[in-house]
Amino acid sequence: MELRPPVRGIFFDLGWTLLYPPSGDWMFSGFARKYFPRDKLSALPRERVDAAREEGMELLNRNHLMSSTVEEYRQFYEYYALLAKALPELGLTQTDLEKVTEDKVHTIRDNYRLFPDTIDTLEALSGKYRLGVISDTWPSIVPVLENFGILSYFSCVTYSYTLGTYKPDPRMYRDALEKMGLPPEETVFVDDGVENLQGARELGIQPVLIRAKPEAEFCDNIPSIRRISGLLELLP
Repeated sequence: MELRPPVRGIFFDLGWTLLYPPSGDWMFSGFARKYFPRDKLSALPRERVDAAREEGMELLNRNHLMSSTVEEYRQFYEYYALLAKALPELGLTQTDLEKVTEDKVHTIRDNYRLFPDTIDTLEALSGKYRLGVISDTWPSIVPVLENFGILSYFSCVTYSYTLGTYKPDPRMYRDALEKMGLPPEETVFVDDGVENLQGARELGIQPVLIRAKPEAEFCDNIPSIRRISGLLELLP
């Protein structure tokens, strides 16, 4: 499948598109795994662990509108505290929870990695297209992107925490389109989630599915790439 010309703007998701968590889990970094170890979690009833994580995500989702890492810290502390209460076998203390939350919110390096072809791809596209971000994320992502040196490639960003909602809410895409100032049919959105891409398509944005993560989704009516550099061959 090909993209329709002209393409003048490209929006990128962040997670599993331009960067990924080395631990394989956005909520548990390598540091956090010292307190939430896989072996201990796997020894507990799966349904109880899943229920605790689901309840924790519901807590985060209910309070997603924020403007600072101070608010983010407070929410993630509540998230980890909820897990600790639901899973008392882990034996976590308040000090443990504070350490895990501090790592989640304020560790700029180590908890994220760029895909090997991210910078080269952004460099190749820069100047030829307007580039933007549409991402479900928290305030702490900004210093992470600055540390990687990629924030300067984007002319506009739409972060979920500034709107208090997540993809595929149309408000995310409308905000991005307004900031980029292009007709939707002249833009492309690269994301690892089929539902997110279908939401973008409903507003006229051309979708591209990236299948870089383990157990990647698939959709036979959306153009797909294995890695972000594959976008260079897909563009008209």
